Amino acid sequence: MTTDRYRAFRELHRSGDPLLLPNAWDHASAAALAARGHQAIGTTSLGVAAAAGRPDAVRATRAETLDLAYRLRDLPTLLTMDIEDGFHDDPAEVAGFVGELAALGVVGVNLEDGRPDVRLAPAEHVAAVIAAVRAAVPRMVVNARTDAWWLGVPAPLDEARRRAAAFRAAGADCLFVPGAPDDLVGLLAAEAGLPLNVLYRPGGPDLAALGRLGVARVSTGSLLFRAALGAALHLTDAICAGRDAGLPPPPGYEEVQALVQPSAT
Repeated sequence: MTTDRYRAFRELHRSGDPLLLPNAWDHASAAALAARGHQAIGTTSLGVAAAAGRPDAVRATRAETLDLAYRLRDLPTLLTMDIEDGFHDDPAEVAGFVGELAALGVVGVNLEDGRPDVRLAPAEHVAAVIAAVRAAVPRMVVNARTDAWWLGVPAPLDEARRRAAAFRAAGADCLFVPGAPDDLVGLLAAEAGLPLNVLYRPGGPDLAALGRLGVARVSTGSLLFRAALGAALHLTDAICAGRDAGLPPPPGYEEVQALVQPSAT
């Protein structure tokens, strides 16, 4: 992998094919995905929070996020971290935290505009956060997320367009629009002026179809974490019921043990 990790990650959004970004929640999941050859992986704030016994999206996992970045620092992959809204109202504080992540080798962050009170933060405030991060940590890929559809705001397309323009002007590298309807994805990709990131949805368009719509990046979000949790429950229920779970064989003990490098803690 090139030593210019920032440039390498940026270029993965401009290859012509969508970048599949699987989202990990701990060292084992990240190491397993890296071992499968994924050039870049992200984290899921829900997975990180739930694994730590904390709620998501309420600024409860700043320390856990930083600790996870420390644990993942030696993996042979490019790492982008979901940092909710930056864990602080002050743009300078958010920029300082992103600087701490950069010092650990993180090359991207995901910043969202949704708030726990089911409202969008003012676009001007989110833009100020993005601008502060860009100024303090210029070699960081900032994925600006709008929850216009997830939070059900009026006229979500118009709101997403307005926010895309504000985030782009502030220095965002990508626009993330989870929940956007499939029939609007192509329009957003054409109009955003930034590489478009969407959330993979089981039963929705596959990578090839999303690529034809102009999507640059496809994240799995919390899906892998929830699928792993679901598989554990399914297997446990099958054992209790005395039936075959019908799941593929899990990784063996030695395979999982091999994911932990001597320098990992």
